[in-house]
Amino acid sequence: MNRVLVVAAHPDDELLGIGGIVIKHTQAGDEVRSVIMCEGESLRYHNDVGQNTAIQEAADVMGVSKVYHLKYPDQRLDTYTLTELITPLETISEEYKPNIIYCQSGCDANRDHKILFEAAMIAFRPTSEWIEDFYGFYTASSTEWGYPRNFVPDTWMDISDVLEKKIEAFEKYHSEVRAYPHPRSSDALRYQAHFWGNQCCMDAAEVLMTVRRIKR
Repeated sequence: MNRVLVVAAHPDDELLGIGGIVIKHTQAGDEVRSVIMCEGESLRYHNDVGQNTAIQEAADVMGVSKVYHLKYPDQRLDTYTLTELITPLETISEEYKPNIIYCQSGCDANRDHKILFEAAMIAFRPTSEWIEDFYGFYTASSTEWGYPRNFVPDTWMDISDVLEKKIEAFEKYHSEVRAYPHPRSSDALRYQAHFWGNQCCMDAAEVLMTVRRIKR
């Protein structure tokens, strides 16, 4: 059984990037936990729009066993020292000892994503002897809007049989779903999965960029 940790900046990022991969892991009997760094409401909504409920409902659909919602203020990670972001990630890593890490790409347009990736690179460095695989993932409506466009996938994972379950989980985030053709819409996520999958003769896929693989 693999111990998988998904690290995302905001509620729904974990689904936009690798919701299908997470479901594949849990269906295979792997344990998956997720870290969501920010609360995701204060900047845009200024009140409670049900993110805490959505996080748990989406996790239940995907089979995630535990969510660490750290509730840093949205779009304010740049007001913290890097050490203040690294420390809770290190604590979770030492407690859980994941062997597979998925984190948002440092190539994204969103500043929180970039900072989180920088912190994760240190928190999950090779001195953590239990970590074997570390990947960056593509987040719709952020990675494609980044510049320079440095996200170059090297791993395609077939999610054809779980794509609709990913969409079901994503739609738990009622405040985040946008109307098509916004990339953060249900139909756009379907088309994106088909786009990635067709590159490697699959119906639907999610893509990753390898940060580090360690075979001891």
